[in-house]
Amino acid sequence: MKQVLVFLSLLIAPVLLIAQQTDSLFLKKDSITLTDSTLKSDTTVVSQQDSVNLKPDSLIRSDTFVNISASYILAFQKILSDNVFLNSTGKPVAMFIRIKKQDSQDSFFYILVLISGLLGFFRFTYTRYFNNLFRVFFNASLRQSQLTDQLLQAKLPSLFFNILFVLIGGIYVYLLLKYYNWISVDNFWPILFYCTISLGIIYFIKFITVKFTGWVTGFKEVTNTYVFIIFLINKILGILLLPFIAIIAFSLPNLVTASVIISLLLIGLMFLLRFFRSYGLLQHKLKVSRFHFFLYVVGIEVLPVLLIYKGLVLLLSKNI
Repeated sequence: MKQVLVFLSLLIAPVLLIAQQTDSLFLKKDSITLTDSTLKSDTTVVSQQDSVNLKPDSLIRSDTFVNISASYILAFQKILSDNVFLNSTGKPVAMFIRIKKQDSQDSFFYILVLISGLLGFFRFTYTRYFNNLFRVFFNASLRQSQLTDQLLQAKLPSLFFNILFVLIGGIYVYLLLKYYNWISVDNFWPILFYCTISLGIIYFIKFITVKFTGWVTGFKEVTNTYVFIIFLINKILGILLLPFIAIIAFSLPNLVTASVIISLLLIGLMFLLRFFRSYGLLQHKLKVSRFHFFLYVVGIEVLPVLLIYKGLVLLLSKNI
């Protein structure tokens, strides 16, 4: 019996072991499936709850952000509209970029130094002529013979001082054109050259015309006296205009305006002085009234100068 029971137990034991293994496998599978389904359900519930919980927060945050940004924009626009200096509500204007042009006065300074040096050189070289020039100008009681003896014989100093007058007069005309904004400052050298050459041509033509008139009419001595008085006053005027040129070129605007007015009055006074001085010396030789002599001075001297001056202004304003 013992042997039979042992044999039966040996036969039944493997079968029980196999059945036990399949049950554990099934249990494992079931447990795995249960855990997977549990996890899935849990994650699904958690994700749904989180999404439900997050949506209101995001909505609240977006609303508050929109409100804050809108209030900030309104406050910023109010600041811009209230600011007078920004002028945000005004009409926009296009601003063009322009390169700043530096107005250098170095060339003009050296020109004035050169002219002042020439005046000093002529003053030192021809001291007697320079002193007699002013003595004759301020002494109206001298007779024509004394004027001729003291100054007309000095041809070379007279030529040098006439050239100096032309240079100073050309610079003065350039400064007047610049002061009244009738020319461009960029073309300094051409405009200065035109002004100087024009003034020289004007007085050269005047000299030739007066000399030719005296030769034709037979009043050669009278015309020589008249030419002498013209260039005498021009030389004094050129010397007197040199300080005004320095003031107009380098001073403050208020002082420049005063210098321009005073210099123009000085030029007008010199023309009147030239008229009275010429008529006082020539009234005994020419039987002409003061009115006719004044018409002669205006028609022969003043009007051509004004016409040439106007033509020069128009030429420079169009071409330069």
